[in-house]
Amino acid sequence: MEAMTDMENNAAGGAPTRSGFVALIGATNAGKSTLVNRLVGAKVSIVSHKVQTTRAIVRGIAIHDNAQIVFMDTPGIFKPRRRLDRAMVTSAWGGAKDADVIMLLIDSERGLKGDAATILEGLKEVHQPKILVLNKIDQVRREDLLKLAAAANEVVSFERTFMISALSGSGCDDLMDYLAKALPEGPWYYPEDQISDLPMRQLAAEITREKLFLRLHQELPYASHVETEKWEERKDGSVRIEQVIYVERESQKKIALGKGGEAIKAISTAARKELSEILEQPVHLFLFVKVRENWGDDPERFREMGLEFPR
Repeated sequence: MEAMTDMENNAAGGAPTRSGFVALIGATNAGKSTLVNRLVGAKVSIVSHKVQTTRAIVRGIAIHDNAQIVFMDTPGIFKPRRRLDRAMVTSAWGGAKDADVIMLLIDSERGLKGDAATILEGLKEVHQPKILVLNKIDQVRREDLLKLAAAANEVVSFERTFMISALSGSGCDDLMDYLAKALPEGPWYYPEDQISDLPMRQLAAEITREKLFLRLHQELPYASHVETEKWEERKDGSVRIEQVIYVERESQKKIALGKGGEAIKAISTAARKELSEILEQPVHLFLFVKVRENWGDDPERFREMGLEFPR
């Protein structure tokens, strides 16, 4: 992408501007989306207690001092089983290799178990500067945090280690100070007021998908996908949005609709409220549920999600 040269003089005091990409990788549910939203200062990535909710790379854009930091919130890295899983893991590692700085986020409570240990081994083959970020530190004793940091640094040589809470913001200022200085000098890539590179239609679909997960996380499996089909700016200043929730079976459609349409109404109300706040205009949201068998094997659906279709 061509950098925006007219941003070069935006830094306070005439200091040279810096810009670059920071890939945030980690195991599923390490808190990556929560941290990106915290550092950007606005919601750019969906957050759910259901693992593997981030499917493609979402870029959140933050300004700190004279630097524009583009955070790449990657899908959680885990052992893939389905075609969609493989595409998500490939996307995560691809994002890491394209970044100026790689930030590994570890859930301090879980430590170096399972997927986190696998990621550490994989980072040995990645040559960009790497930093370690231990999250959820308020849940773990300090001596255990120090042991965890030492164990991770024995496997990979990290430039720095940070201890933070993405939820409360503790330690995040120090992290931002470091990143602002670590990025290369150069003009900014995006306008100063832009916080994400997600098209609005796609962000709207992601918000509805989050509400779907939050409402039906125990009943509806991962076989669901949301697409924004219509977006109409109306003369009264409101916007009409039509979205389709695709599921794979008729039984899943019944779950998404709920008894008497109760579930879909609650999902629509929650998504409409958040979209109205983000867009700062009234939103008329219409949700439809359709069955599309085996959408997880459809290359077009992968393109809609910003993923490469694995053969």
